[in-house]
Amino acid sequence: MPTLGIIGSGNIGSAVARLAVAAGMNVVIANSRGPESLADLVAELGPLATAGTVNDAAARGDAVVLSIPLKAVSNLPDGLLDGKIVLDTSNYYPSRDGRIAALDDSSVTTSELVQSWLPGAQYVKAFNNILAHHIPLLARPSGAADRSALPIASDDESAKAEAAALIDALGYDVADAGTVAESWRFEPDSAGYTRLYLADASTPDDQLMSSVPGTTPKEKVRSALASATRVNVADRVF
Repeated sequence: MPTLGIIGSGNIGSAVARLAVAAGMNVVIANSRGPESLADLVAELGPLATAGTVNDAAARGDAVVLSIPLKAVSNLPDGLLDGKIVLDTSNYYPSRDGRIAALDDSSVTTSELVQSWLPGAQYVKAFNNILAHHIPLLARPSGAADRSALPIASDDESAKAEAAALIDALGYDVADAGTVAESWRFEPDSAGYTRLYLADASTPDDQLMSSVPGTTPKEKVRSALASATRVNVADRVF
């Protein structure tokens, strides 16, 4: 039975953990506050889940979901994720992360920046373009007629294939968004970002956290990625 390491127990990390245990995977989840802070979440997840340190999640995971604030990624121990399939959910939010010049001037995408901080990892961008509360609501068994798809981006075709198989087991089809240089197509404010998954695309911003999701098949995701234009990240304030 595969083990999924999850570094970050926030909304997205916890949502992916719920899908993983539902799929019969072992989960080792960690956060910056230590295993004891995860007792309630692990009890909810059940016997397939254990709390651990960041080192535990990295070492024991056959693949690792990295879901921590962008500014925290650069502080991970050197070599922590070397050789691991890493599904990175990072987005750049200046109000939280501070201004990052290389992102503001579009020298690199957020994914390229994170990949440069994790040079030994088999890096894949995933789960960053969907609201956390939509993740469990839209998951469906493989082959379901109402299955939704998530975009992924990577420079490593082998890692991309393994990530796609994992995401399939978690309940989603996959739309290949290309390389990490093209991952801007599903970053915040882009055509491939969260509104793609709303049942009502006109939902006001202040109602997104309680919004109802709608089935978003692979073809719709691919179309959104193809139509996307690059956002001026310097204008982003949230």
